[in-house]
Amino acid sequence: MTDFRFDGIGFDLDGTLLDTFRDLGTAVNHALELGGMKPVSVESSKDLIGGGAKIMLARAVEAQGGLPDEEFRALYKAMLAYYAEHNAVYTRPYPHTLELLEELGARGVKLAVVTNKFEGFATKILTEIGLARHFVAIIGGDSMGRGPDGSFLAKPAPEPVIEAQKRCKARRFAFVGDSTYDVRAAKAAGVPVIGAAYGYCDRAPHELGADAVIDSLAELIPALERL
Repeated sequence: MTDFRFDGIGFDLDGTLLDTFRDLGTAVNHALELGGMKPVSVESSKDLIGGGAKIMLARAVEAQGGLPDEEFRALYKAMLAYYAEHNAVYTRPYPHTLELLEELGARGVKLAVVTNKFEGFATKILTEIGLARHFVAIIGGDSMGRGPDGSFLAKPAPEPVIEAQKRCKARRFAFVGDSTYDVRAAKAAGVPVIGAAYGYCDRAPHELGADAVIDSLAELIPALERL
């Protein structure tokens, strides 16, 4: 235990700590129905995840021919309103999540979540599932404010990962995620990154560019020890 190099670890949320696609897919379909569009298979909604709810809905809408900006904004607001009330119905932690968080806590490692989901949603979900207590910081896609172009400073921008390391007061920090957004953000922040092959990967797991790839959270500590 004394040989563990890392004193802080950041985690992506969707597809890394939590299996969230059913609730996200249901919210997307709620918005699509309001817009008179065809629902997507909830199972296939895994392929839409990445970059936050707005991008997820945009991909579903574009696949059906797209919408004018004003109509899309209305559907996006409707999706967020629905998801605010139904974001922890089917969502569950991945296997070994609780055991991992408890083991890292016992080693004195400070933990943070960095997600492109709005901070309020992430905090609510983690609280309802009983995991929020394990994290010193929950940083969402809206937590860092907006950049010069007016968009939120969210992954793949490095600022949320840098802020997570700061809040963990960690000298040696690593990040865990399942997408190119996570890998790019971590690398831009100058920290090692572990790819979660079991998640919603937007590329083949070994093509994400991560420093190591795991098939289960049970493999995370050994993977970090090998870095």
